[in-house]
Amino acid sequence: MNPQAPVYERAADDAWLTVLYYRFHAWSGRRPFWAGLFTLLGGVPIAYFPYADLRLGNLTLAMATTAGSGSLIIGILLITLGLALWFQQAIRTFAGVAAILLALVSLPVSNLGGFFMGFTLSMVGGALALAWAPGAPVDETAAAAGGAVRTEAMAGGAPGVPAPRDTETAYASEKTAHADGGRNSAG
Repeated sequence: MNPQAPVYERAADDAWLTVLYYRFHAWSGRRPFWAGLFTLLGGVPIAYFPYADLRLGNLTLAMATTAGSGSLIIGILLITLGLALWFQQAIRTFAGVAAILLALVSLPVSNLGGFFMGFTLSMVGGALALAWAPGAPVDETAAAAGGAVRTEAMAGGAPGVPAPRDTETAYASEKTAHADGGRNSAG
């Protein structure tokens, strides 16, 4: 998320859809949004496929298994974990581990984890939840002072940072290109 991007100040001159987009972007930037979405979407096929019927003309194929209740529980838990990732960022580690374990359990219980669709989505969501870390809030005074600190460090020659040599501009004349002003005379 860009700390310089105005989110709520643009409401006066932008369309309502643009304001809605900025508010959603600010909301989703402060939480593991994609982890929650993948986990939530992974729970849907795991819970759906054991109860689905496929109709081909007069022929009905029922994919119901004896573990239908287990599949429903796993699917609902994954959907709940996905929503919890959106609204309770503090439980991201627990939710990530739980999503990965539920995805692994869904392989033997729920038609190969919702025909590998729910399994894959839940595994990716759990991994994203474990990998997500909240960003440190940017203090406006520190951000303004950060620019001044960088220029002082560059001018003073911070240790480990390459800087121009003292002799680099000593031989500059009117007819040579040098780093001080970028002037170049071709004649």
